[in-house]
Amino acid sequence: MDKFETLTGVAAPLPLINVDTDMIIPKQFLKTIKRSGLGVNLFDEMRYDDDGNEIPDFVLNKPAYRDAQILVSGDNFGCGSSREHAPWALLDFGIRAVIAPSYADIFYNNCFKNGILPIVLPQDQVDALMRDAEKGENARITVDLENQTVSGADGTTYSFEVDAFKKHCLLNGLDDIGLTLEKAEAIRGFESQMADSRPWV
Repeated sequence: MDKFETLTGVAAPLPLINVDTDMIIPKQFLKTIKRSGLGVNLFDEMRYDDDGNEIPDFVLNKPAYRDAQILVSGDNFGCGSSREHAPWALLDFGIRAVIAPSYADIFYNNCFKNGILPIVLPQDQVDALMRDAEKGENARITVDLENQTVSGADGTTYSFEVDAFKKHCLLNGLDDIGLTLEKAEAIRGFESQMADSRPWV
């Protein structure tokens, strides 16, 4: 998993509440167990018409936001079914951070496990960043995980809270496998000890 330290990028405004995981990645795309390839179907039903053509008015289809790395959205982001494909699709598109007033718990935790930083800010601060994002690609937002700050295009800085363990994992690029491998020496020592004391096992 890639480390997350500081990110400066275009933020796409998605001023919707209750964006559920089926909106993020519809159920027909859940057949794969690969983490790659889902970005093209991110927000599929909002991005494309019935013939598969892009809907020009959807934010991620606009030229200014095609390379967005940050998403600013509304309350209760990631609600609905607990599909890990939702953060996979966001990450594969290029989204590394989401800013919203609140998240569904399972989606929130899945983001950290997949290298995405979900930032919780008060509604008025999200509104200010949403206005920034609506200015297009010239209005870039900076996220600093170490210092737990988000800076808007005008230099206004907002502080956010994040669990210390989750922060450690993102800063060091540690998913569940990476966390286990941090204990590799202790695991090998235990296995060696068990092999000596219980060779019949």
